[in-house]
Amino acid sequence: MSQKPEEYEDIPGTWVFDAQRARQGYHLNAFFYSLMKAENRAEFLADERKYLQKLPMTEAQGEAVLKRAWNKLLELGGVSYAIVKLAFTDKKSYQYMASQMVGITEKEYVQMMQAGARSVDDGWRSKSER
Repeated sequence: MSQKPEEYEDIPGTWVFDAQRARQGYHLNAFFYSLMKAENRAEFLADERKYLQKLPMTEAQGEAVLKRAWNKLLELGGVSYAIVKLAFTDKKSYQYMASQMVGITEKEYVQMMQAGARSVDDGWRSKSER
């Protein structure tokens, strides 16, 4: 039985972490949290593909990890607070990861946030209106 998508799925660039996404991302987030241990980070960096085989993630999730496709990781059930463990493993900051998500440099991202973030008038408000 197909379920009608939630209204919030129409918000561009936003993936609400609801119960469905939590189930979808369970193993993906377990991977991210495994990176809290130094020995796991070292093992992952030594052979990323091999390490990813330790958890039953989907192929799409594994590819998104390898490509550091930050927005795709959110869409596939990743929690931003967990995903950042991957950025930290790469010796990158949360600001770097967020800048990649919005398509600007880290410096531009920091400046934007210090200026009060993006205006609600910037961009489009609904996927269905595009």
